[in-house]
Amino acid sequence: MCRTEKATQGNRTSKDVKYKNETAASKDCSSLRYCSGMAMASIFSLTYVVAPVWMFVAVIYLIKSPFSQDAWLFALPVFLSMIIDPPQMPWILNHMAPVLDYFQYEDIMETSNDEIFDMVNNKKKRILFAATPHGVFSYGALCRAIAEPYEMKVLKTAVAPGVQYVPFVRNIVGIFGFVSASAASLKRNFRNEGIAGCVVLYVGGMAELFQSSRDEERLYLSKRKGFIKLALREGVEVFPVYFFGNTSALSILKGPLLTFLSRRLQISVTIIWGRFGLPIPRDDKIMCVIGRPLGIPHIENPSDADVNRWHSKYCSEVKRIFDKYKEKAPLYKNKELYIT
Repeated sequence: MCRTEKATQGNRTSKDVKYKNETAASKDCSSLRYCSGMAMASIFSLTYVVAPVWMFVAVIYLIKSPFSQDAWLFALPVFLSMIIDPPQMPWILNHMAPVLDYFQYEDIMETSNDEIFDMVNNKKKRILFAATPHGVFSYGALCRAIAEPYEMKVLKTAVAPGVQYVPFVRNIVGIFGFVSASAASLKRNFRNEGIAGCVVLYVGGMAELFQSSRDEERLYLSKRKGFIKLALREGVEVFPVYFFGNTSALSILKGPLLTFLSRRLQISVTIIWGRFGLPIPRDDKIMCVIGRPLGIPHIENPSDADVNRWHSKYCSEVKRIFDKYKEKAPLYKNKELYIT
């Protein structure tokens, strides 16, 4: 075994870094476990490639042979994927521990799980985990979901409306549980009890996907203030979350047209590649850093000054987290963070 199957919380290490989960993989991970982790991680990126191809071929097949049984059988999975709501399946994540070894995953928690549970269950606060950067697929979030306690696995992710309707993609994302990223949907989710009333939101969204690369980290945050206004109005706490490695696992083809189409359709429209020029994620180290709560107050009608103040604090915390921990991720040691 390269690591323990269950991530364990470490001891307090400093004033700033309260807890560190011992989830970093060993260098001497067995070949079988390494390959298993690569295969499991690749399922998600391959789905993004297979889904549009399957849809396109199914449509062409039905147009050319509308009365063919084979054509309808080929298209059947597409229809089933579209009409059946994908169930949240946290139990699957318990069997995906090799992914953590593949990415040499490490958890750094400035706020412990116990403190989060206390805030949610005893203080009745709701939490918006404001995560960044986006990436083609958030392998940082996948690793975090695998490593975190089972009680946290009911935490849902806010996704763009387009993702909810794309066959196969909606099913693979549905494993984690998702809600629409619209304000109305988030408000409804905040009414739920416990961790189920909290949500992960990727602040930069689709626009951010086309900005970052393996060479530089660019976050699309300057104009993204709606989540702060919503948090102020609803009295929801905001935690900054940074996923080191999200933007290096896969590369994408960039261009103004692809950016435009992706933002319009609310799902990435591009070509992706990683290892061997295939949609297989690279094994660069991935880290998840959960920062300290911002201390968001409840203001029913926040002014622009209120929103700007707390948005600025969020951006400052993101920058602090990046600068403080980038030395621990080899690919990030010489990277600079640009917030646009």
